[in-house]
Amino acid sequence: MDAHPIILPRFDPIAVQIGPLAIHWYALAYILSILIGWKIAIRLCALRPQAATRVQVDDFAFWAMLGVVLGGRLGYILFYKPGFYLTHPLAIVEVWQGGMSFHGGALGVILALAFFSWRNRLSFLAFSDRITVIVPLGLGLGRCANFINGELWGRPAPEGLPWAMVFPTGGPVARHPSQLYEALTEGLLLLTVMLVAASRQWVRERYGFLAGLFLFGYALARSFCELFREPDSFIGFLPLGLTMGQVLCMPMALAGIWLMAFGMKHPHPAAKEVPHV
Repeated sequence: MDAHPIILPRFDPIAVQIGPLAIHWYALAYILSILIGWKIAIRLCALRPQAATRVQVDDFAFWAMLGVVLGGRLGYILFYKPGFYLTHPLAIVEVWQGGMSFHGGALGVILALAFFSWRNRLSFLAFSDRITVIVPLGLGLGRCANFINGELWGRPAPEGLPWAMVFPTGGPVARHPSQLYEALTEGLLLLTVMLVAASRQWVRERYGFLAGLFLFGYALARSFCELFREPDSFIGFLPLGLTMGQVLCMPMALAGIWLMAFGMKHPHPAAKEVPHV
């Protein structure tokens, strides 16, 4: 007997409303990821070898948020809909209409890390290692918000798939809940891998390794989930059946491999002095 698809109800896009103040699910995901991630980052940066002080982590929270928002928005404009925004420049500031790119947000955070590290005389790679560990937290919460909003749904699911869903904006077709696939892989799984790796001092002493592990891990997870996610209607499939998300992940994967190799070949001086069991 074939399983009936799950009908996803249309949830209220506003998660919390206090008088005239309305916080949408996506904004709530950002707020929670920054608050929780900030606490974890303080602990991570204090581990040997220390990457930054608590005050410096506190100060960087603002720059991280700025990098995510500006980079994510500009990345979406340049990577996905440059023609539209060229003819509709006022729409660039209409962030409440949606339109954020993780790859653009990643570039924004990298620039924020570079500037902040230079300004505070920190090791760019060491500080980046600790900060990238918590990024999957924001990714996972963001994908959960996508799911609640009924957006960025997956491709049509094979008949009888028990967890196939009909989304409010996806027509009558039963689809893969690709947002949940991404929340589990880019979010929960990658966060677990990063936290386990960061708990090892010999890994933390290979500056650049954790950042490279994140880039490579995210590229793999995103590329896999793109096999189930419906491509953006205004782009569709690219040559060889690839999606824009998969194409943008290719340089990330290569950069990740290079950073891991660099970290292994250039350990922190303390790693040469103290043997690790």
